[in-house]
Amino acid sequence: MNVTTTTAELAAVCDRFARHPTITVDTEFLRETTYYPLLCVVQMASPDEAVVVDALAQGIDLKPFFELMANEKVLKVFHAARQDIEIVWHQAGIVPHPIFDTQVAAMVLGYGDSIAYDQLVERITGHRPDKTHRFTDWSKRPLTTEQIHYAVSDVTHLRDVFGALDADLKKRCRNDWVSEEMEVLTSPRTYDFHPERAWERLKTRVRKPKELAVLMEVAAWREQEAQSRDVPRSRVLKDDAVGDIATHAPTSLERLANLRSLPKGFDRSKWGADIVAAVQRGLARDATTLPKLEKPRNNANGAAIVELLKVLLRMTSERHAVASKVIATVDDLEQIAADDEADVPALHGWRRELFGEAALALKHGRLALAIERGRVVRVDRN
Repeated sequence: MNVTTTTAELAAVCDRFARHPTITVDTEFLRETTYYPLLCVVQMASPDEAVVVDALAQGIDLKPFFELMANEKVLKVFHAARQDIEIVWHQAGIVPHPIFDTQVAAMVLGYGDSIAYDQLVERITGHRPDKTHRFTDWSKRPLTTEQIHYAVSDVTHLRDVFGALDADLKKRCRNDWVSEEMEVLTSPRTYDFHPERAWERLKTRVRKPKELAVLMEVAAWREQEAQSRDVPRSRVLKDDAVGDIATHAPTSLERLANLRSLPKGFDRSKWGADIVAAVQRGLARDATTLPKLEKPRNNANGAAIVELLKVLLRMTSERHAVASKVIATVDDLEQIAADDEADVPALHGWRRELFGEAALALKHGRLALAIERGRVVRVDRN
């Protein structure tokens, strides 16, 4: 198996692949020590051939590959596409389109939440993929014969997986369900992380506008610092430390030094003054310009309602063979418990038809859950 190492070879490959309506794609990259993932290898397969592209080959220009990713006439099939797409977005400023994500399709078809690629291949084809090189260092050269074989098998098995899932989706009339998810995956907003939006990624819950303002400023500072130095965010400041700073809002180096979540001596580093300045910027922000914080849900029975909705969700998931994660998240359930008009995916489109209407009916007593012959069943109370 030859490895494509020149721009001319890549252009010829992409020209051949552009003649097919569907191709499978995967990438190998490193991101443990950098902010931006380092693209090392690209592998693609058409019905006729499979190729491995050395993205680190000296002098190679990946422009033909990026043009193929943007070709509207070619469906690009990935498994767990988000990180692959993020790489293309960062390097070329484009989002591959149209795409098909086999992990999403598998969830829609009841293979469980976020099924791993090797498990999906085994369940559909009966073949057990070799996992040996999953955590290999793809930046080392030359690539070994085993690495190349592994890279090729990734995209050739993906052809079979796609064929089976696509046929099943059509049979069950669920293509539109997957298309809806692909719209989110192919939205530039999904990958365009401006520093001022960095706080949205954090799971830290803040309760006061001032805490939110500080969180936004400190998270933005960390994002800019990580980007400029090309290091992972956690190398600059860990998530729990960002949340701690937002809660305590230290306005001096002395107060910063008192935070346990920061490494000892952090306040004396060059970043100490930067963080204090970010805190002060946050405290100076006009509270009326901040995003609205979620109000605490005062429903005394809220937790019990959420637990009942979880049971209904599990029943729905099993009955229709759809991963519960695709239908609704716990956060969705909490919002539905608090508000009939909650703007969550579970109350829109096919999810509302499958689950949302029943969730509201359960919440308002029009639907009950009972145990019959050892199984939980729905009881219509109209």
